Amino acid sequence: MLSLDLRTAVPALQRVLVVGCHSDDIEIGCGGTLLMLTRSVPGLHVTWVVLAAEGVRAEEARASAAVVLADASSSDVRVLGHRESFLPYQGGDVKEAFEGLKDAVPDLVFTHAREDLHQDHRLASELTWNTFRDHLILEYEIPKYDGDLGRPNVFVALDDSVVDEKLRMLDAHFASQHDKHWFDGEVFRGLMRLRGVECASRYAEAFTCRKLIVHTSV
Repeated sequence: MLSLDLRTAVPALQRVLVVGCHSDDIEIGCGGTLLMLTRSVPGLHVTWVVLAAEGVRAEEARASAAVVLADASSSDVRVLGHRESFLPYQGGDVKEAFEGLKDAVPDLVFTHAREDLHQDHRLASELTWNTFRDHLILEYEIPKYDGDLGRPNVFVALDDSVVDEKLRMLDAHFASQHDKHWFDGEVFRGLMRLRGVECASRYAEAFTCRKLIVHTSV
């Protein structure tokens, strides 16, 4: 299996944009990966965007983002107030929000998966690809009732300590979700363990990469 070290990529990884529809999506989908990147990539700037969070959910989003990004060199957290579960029906406003993200100038973008069955997630993925056409985009996965997990092709192996930290963070910062039958540490750990099996490690977060250009000369 071939591997790529983002820390030594050319050009150097300096700016990351991460997009989530709801206040816990980013943490569930790529929280462990972000923890490791912010601790291993010097000078990393992260733009963190939550599209639909208001009230308590917005507070949770900001508090959790502060924890995940504590070791980033710099960060820009944007919590927007679009209506949850109605993003496709507010398409014009959401499209304008994505146009406003162009100033992030990212080297790497994390977003929702194109085949995700949640309507908000699908729109976010579509608009990410519409907006960033010359960027490395990795689509993360969210476990849910719909059973829409796919066959990802990019894996980030996670240390046991990062997995434990991610699970503690989810439990501590998203009390509003504790009554959801799917919001469970066993679910999140189980998915990371399964993806670890698929990349010959113990734990991993998994992503779909649809386009990647390989340069053979400098």
